Amino acid sequence: MAKRVKTPWYNFYDGVKEHLDYPNTSIYKLLETTANKHLDYISYNYFGNKKSYSQFLDQIDLCARAFKALGVKKGDKISICMPNTPEAIISFYAINKIGAVANMIHPLSSENEIKYFVNLTKSEYIVAINIAVNKIIHIVKETSLKNIILVSPADSMPFYLKIGYNLTAGRKVKLEESSILIKWKDFIKKGKEYTRRITGNGYVGSDLAAILYSGGTTGYPKGIELTNLNFNALAIQSVEMVANLQPQDKVLAIMPVFHGFGLGICIHTVQYFGGCSILLPQFNAKTFVKLIKKYKPNIIAGVPTLYEALLKSEGLENVNLSFLRLVISGGDSLSIELKKKVDKFLNEHGANIQVREGYGLTECVTGSCLTPLNYYREGSIGIPYPDTYYKIVKKDTIQELPYGEEGEICIAGPSVMKGYLGDPVDTKITLRKHYDGMTWLHTGDLGFMDKDGFVYFKQRLKRLIVSSGYCIYPQYIENTIDSHPDVLLSCVIGIPHPYKQEVAKAFIVLKPGIKQSDEVLQSIKDLVQNKIAKYSWPYEYEFRDELPKTLVGKVAFNELVKEEKEKNSIVEK
Repeated sequence: MAKRVKTPWYNFYDGVKEHLDYPNTSIYKLLETTANKHLDYISYNYFGNKKSYSQFLDQIDLCARAFKALGVKKGDKISICMPNTPEAIISFYAINKIGAVANMIHPLSSENEIKYFVNLTKSEYIVAINIAVNKIIHIVKETSLKNIILVSPADSMPFYLKIGYNLTAGRKVKLEESSILIKWKDFIKKGKEYTRRITGNGYVGSDLAAILYSGGTTGYPKGIELTNLNFNALAIQSVEMVANLQPQDKVLAIMPVFHGFGLGICIHTVQYFGGCSILLPQFNAKTFVKLIKKYKPNIIAGVPTLYEALLKSEGLENVNLSFLRLVISGGDSLSIELKKKVDKFLNEHGANIQVREGYGLTECVTGSCLTPLNYYREGSIGIPYPDTYYKIVKKDTIQELPYGEEGEICIAGPSVMKGYLGDPVDTKITLRKHYDGMTWLHTGDLGFMDKDGFVYFKQRLKRLIVSSGYCIYPQYIENTIDSHPDVLLSCVIGIPHPYKQEVAKAFIVLKPGIKQSDEVLQSIKDLVQNKIAKYSWPYEYEFRDELPKTLVGKVAFNELVKEEKEKNSIVEK
């Protein structure tokens, strides 16, 4: 029987429902229902260009008609290769309104990656930011693309910012010629010429809505098929779990729309409860601080590296952050020590809250588990969302383990994906029917559950280091190293050893102002040797100014593994 006990809901969530209602409708229709209740509220804010829900619906309708004018039909897949700009979210909802499928691509992807994503989905149209257009032009003959819809970050900027962009960053973008290139404004004109009314009716929860890609750091990511129900369930569940969201709350939408966290939480969930998404197309620490001070967001949602940047940021020394009511960390594991540092920072700046950690993966859009509003169990990622079931199974089996025993985390619920596009083999491996008759998503993550239903994430199973038969957990070592007062963050990987098979190596980034020295290193080693078993001690330590990141901002530990392999191959030669 699935492990999801009822008591936590009553002990830690006052009034939270365990079971919710999910309308059998599209993503667009869920948005439309909310928008009609709050027509004059601000839906999004892009560098001061604010659009109400009424205006947003009009923009979506015009874009939907433009796609229909191009010949897009129900079920067609349209690629969106965009950062967080209005055109990206307008396109996403417009595509859904006509029953097509949005294929979300990172704009910094390489030419070969873009070609792979486009061909996997057989996309005939792509909405693309200017910096990605030349890459698309180079591969267009190897695809079925009929049109590239060109967007500039300046297209929706206020007039004065548009001039500034065109005189600076915009001048550096030299576009190549292509007969299939169409500017956004010319594309939208086609919508004005298409006079047939589009209602968005007739689409149901089980219809495919979007393709997102796993955040893998090696090889090509898998195309994850997500339905209307997946996104709508996430939004409805998230609002219930967070418990204190209010219409007109402002949310800093830093996480990118091509990532489940950004699209599912910072856009669709926010639009569902009538909030305002403050769109930021490119993250950097200086802009982050400026936006916080200027817009005073009530909610920030991001990956742990975002909060590392917050701790390092200059310009917030005497800023009162009491306007913050919710800070969520997801997309990657938040170490115990980093959480303590962020909580301390928030409280010192007037925000009487603590960062709430969520857990999820793109195969269930994003979050499916969250720490309670005013309650934290050290190391826990919280309690499953309503109608979401968690169980822990023995690795490579469907055998359920008792409370407290570590194994693979499995999830069942309405946000779980339909499958991997064009990959029935991996779909069957990942989505498995258990003895209880339910289909479970095997996450590939290691963790356990306590008797109260709190879930504890340990790490990706593939990160496990086996040294002389002992299992070493990199995240445990990272938590210890991160607790050192001079350390900002760390990453631990396994490196080859002649007879132990693998040993641990630690990469360390020190806090601003702390200089790398033998004394600091020895202090870190002393801490590790006092806190963890000898067989888990790193054999090597290396200071870094920064750690490599994946396209969605996670620490790319596989890049460090790759570097070590290349280094060893050079030594062997």
